[in-house]
Amino acid sequence: MNHLRQKFGTATVRPFTARIGNAPLPLALRARSGASEPEAHAPHARDGKLARLEAVLLMADEPLAARKLAEVAGLSDAAETRAQIERLRVLYDADGSAFQVEEIAGGYQLLSRPAFHPWLTRLKRTGHELKLSPSVLETLAVVAYRQPITRADMEKVRGVACGDAVRQLMEKGLVRVAGKHDSLGRPQLYGTTKKFLQAFALNALDDLPEVESLQVPK
Repeated sequence: MNHLRQKFGTATVRPFTARIGNAPLPLALRARSGASEPEAHAPHARDGKLARLEAVLLMADEPLAARKLAEVAGLSDAAETRAQIERLRVLYDADGSAFQVEEIAGGYQLLSRPAFHPWLTRLKRTGHELKLSPSVLETLAVVAYRQPITRADMEKVRGVACGDAVRQLMEKGLVRVAGKHDSLGRPQLYGTTKKFLQAFALNALDDLPEVESLQVPK
């Protein structure tokens, strides 16, 4: 799957550690909680709606659908959410921000830009990097492009046993059982998950690179 990383880059998700709870505001701040929303005066300032949407995207640890964002940020509907996201993208581009809003796995997520990945990896935070061996990546590529697929068919393509690779991919949440084949014995069919789309910055399977574009030039 290295070709996926080369095509889409590697965006870094803000790691999920702890969330601020719903504890009551300190007395000194309670009076402010009912204050009117900020008004945008400077060219790159956020009005209330945009500021709320940006805050929700900042706190979310997974892609959120436009309808869910509208519900949480207090926007009228999904259409308004998408319009506000476009405003935010324009502001990030104009600011030269390190962040971008990407449409991934059927939702929207705030990510760092791929150019900053080499510096962010220096944090060496465990549990957030997707580390797969070449053989496991190859199995994942077979599943991604030929799903739904049985394990026997994976092994025909790769020429080696794939049981351990499939187990690892399922443990990491990248591959799931997608049903059963109609052939004798009803073997399980495998497919990729929403987490797979998120990990490789894909909004849908249709965004996978065309096989022809992966040919090594001679």
